Amino acid sequence: MLNISGIQDGYVIDHIRAGKSMDIYKYLRLDKLDCQVAIIKNATSNKMGKKDIIKVQGDMDLNLDILGFVDDQITVNIIRGGKIVKKQKPHLPETITNVIRCKNPRCISTVEQELPQRFKLTDAATRTYRCIYCEEKFDSK
Repeated sequence: MLNISGIQDGYVIDHIRAGKSMDIYKYLRLDKLDCQVAIIKNATSNKMGKKDIIKVQGDMDLNLDILGFVDDQITVNIIRGGKIVKKQKPHLPETITNVIRCKNPRCISTVEQELPQRFKLTDAATRTYRCIYCEEKFDSK
């Protein structure tokens, strides 16, 4: 049995679709934090079958738009003093800025490096995002 201790102050990002925790790790830049980060992949879940969980001991700027972009079924538990003080559910964001990059080599955001990389949600059912400058579709593969 795997045992990862509870945290006193920080975040538990739960109900992540199995296999998506590394995307969250990358997009939230958790490797840049100077605190404990535990990633549990393919944990058994009654509701989901398998799920991933990320535990972060310490304070950070948690971007709910990034979490909603990766998986809008995630639950975020905010922990203070070893207890859950707040639960949050991210939503699929209408726009996402400086998280993903446009792959179109002719896009102005590729040529002009100081321009923000902005994508707009064009189809919520298929989770399709397009570059606001050139309409290039973001492909998560």
